[in-house]
Amino acid sequence: MDGPSAATYLGLDLSTQQLKAVVVDDSLAVLHQTSVQFDNDLPEFRTYGGVIQKVEAPHVVVVPTLMWVKALDLILDKLRVCGVDFSKVSAVSGCAQQHGTVYWGKGSRNRLQHLDPIKFLHEQFATSFSVTHSPVWLDSSTVEQCDVLEEIVGGPQKLAEITGSRAYHRFSGPQIAKIARTKPEAYCNTERISLVSSFLASLFLGDYAPTDWSDGSGMNLLNIRTKDWEDVLLETCASGLREKLGKPVSSCSNIGPISPYFVERFGFNEECRVIAFTGDNPGSLVGMRLKEGDIACSLGTSDTLFLWLNEPRTVTDGHVLCNPLDDQVYMALLCFKNGSLTRERILNEAAQGSWQIFNELLESTPRGNFGNFALYFDMLEILPSILGDYRYNKANDEISRYSSKEVEVRALIEGQFVAKRAHAEDLGFVVGPSTRIIATGGASVNKAILQVLSDVFNSPVYTMEAANSAMMGAAYQAKHGLLRATCSFDEITRCLPELTLMCQPYDDAESIYKPMTVRYRKIVAQILKKKSERKHV
Repeated sequence: MDGPSAATYLGLDLSTQQLKAVVVDDSLAVLHQTSVQFDNDLPEFRTYGGVIQKVEAPHVVVVPTLMWVKALDLILDKLRVCGVDFSKVSAVSGCAQQHGTVYWGKGSRNRLQHLDPIKFLHEQFATSFSVTHSPVWLDSSTVEQCDVLEEIVGGPQKLAEITGSRAYHRFSGPQIAKIARTKPEAYCNTERISLVSSFLASLFLGDYAPTDWSDGSGMNLLNIRTKDWEDVLLETCASGLREKLGKPVSSCSNIGPISPYFVERFGFNEECRVIAFTGDNPGSLVGMRLKEGDIACSLGTSDTLFLWLNEPRTVTDGHVLCNPLDDQVYMALLCFKNGSLTRERILNEAAQGSWQIFNELLESTPRGNFGNFALYFDMLEILPSILGDYRYNKANDEISRYSSKEVEVRALIEGQFVAKRAHAEDLGFVVGPSTRIIATGGASVNKAILQVLSDVFNSPVYTMEAANSAMMGAAYQAKHGLLRATCSFDEITRCLPELTLMCQPYDDAESIYKPMTVRYRKIVAQILKKKSERKHV
């Protein structure tokens, strides 16, 4: 192949609403990027927001599997029109929305291995899927299957200990169990079950691609410590499932050469390698270049924490996944529903919709907010399962409102970040002097909010230039997977711009926020106790 300076890497991200692709050079600088929007670019599949959800069955959310195949046809043609020289691509990797499942019908492997380069992929796979519509992460129709999975191992805590998560409606294991029960003929005709990530990798490989450990951790089927499928869970979901899933592999695996189809149709070099594809959340961890001791905090519609964990504790709220960069450690994912929309509600109520006024109010109150503390849950929260506004004064009495807008604003922001610190610690993360917080998402441009984040965690807060962290992570993983025998991930990504330091904590931050984290846990326990008592009255 060409020398290192000429090598390029292709990364893809198949998310809910679009397929994105990027080509980077050997220094990981972006050469080309493009996308295919499912609703707009593929209207014949009649999706809305990238999915199909019928009024008569709102809990069932699916995607026509063939739409994803056609999206790949489109995006490769777009890249060719952009001037991409596919012969220089040394490796390809990707990521995809987690928890979705693809059901390959009998004979599909043979079709993958004998593709006709004259034809589009979607023409050749039109009849390849035993279940034509893939269930995706938005689907919540598996209550019964989740209950059975938890019961078979001794409860949600035990299932979380084995697989990293209690049973979740959207997870792949319960979805597979539902397909096997409700569509037994289709399940019987299924030759292979892929996650969306390994499905996309299979198209490039020209054979069934293995599920990687990190994305496989979001199935309620993989034992996150042995890195293998847990037999009792497989047998509970469906017969013959181990064979249909194949053997899972490390997320850094070099899984084989690119399919001859892409060599002949697009001019890829036959030595181009396919690196295991993973989930979009693990892909984001790669794209944000997290290291041991780091926390990534995405501040969007939902707020999400990504944690690097050496040895996780078992919790029934949140998710522990195998780490996509290091086979010996883990990552954790904590999602908080009440993110930017809740911030915007208080913005409108207390600051006339002006972020400038909001920040002035926030900065005019001292750290610790005179002992006032509040939690705001516009939607039923995940961590913890609570709805409503809870305001407390210095004496820890619950009150209906605060007398000043600035107290309200600081109570909101401090409450949101103290909750995040508490749940990160519950997972085993130790906040220390070497901790870095990497902030992304809409609110990461607001320095006043980031200062509170820095103080609460008693750690510096950084931001990064690159957007589309999952897509970029796929491109970085392509190079990492190809060269990992001789270069570490740190060495491979050293050429990228440094993170930008935004805030440092004040000297008194830990003395203020460590006790507030303890207080948060007590308040939540109190709220949940009252909620339970009301339920049993």
